[in-house]
Amino acid sequence: MKSRYERRKTRKQRIRNKISGTAERPRLSVFRSARHIYVQALDDITGITLASASTQDKDLREKLKSYSGNKNSATLVGGTIAARLKEKGIANAVFDRNGNLYHGRVKALADAAREAGLSL
Repeated sequence: MKSRYERRKTRKQRIRNKISGTAERPRLSVFRSARHIYVQALDDITGITLASASTQDKDLREKLKSYSGNKNSATLVGGTIAARLKEKGIANAVFDRNGNLYHGRVKALADAAREAGLSL
């Protein structure tokens, strides 16, 4: 029987075979750990990170105050990445949940990015 990690890696590979980011429509790659959540806007053609946000950012740490592994912090990160992409003139993105289920913190991040004006 495969472990949880191996099953996530299988789902991740299946997703990555189908999606790719460009400069006009970057790939929003989400990584979540037990305590933090991270998101990067990636241009896969050139291999460049266009923008990133996480619960480790200084400006977000001040807003979070304590534990950052919850949906409230994911919502803040989603809004932040959308704002940073809008500053660069990017309105569309491809969402890469990185093998995680579209539920909880991952869904909260995506919904917050959509509410901030990013089209996923």
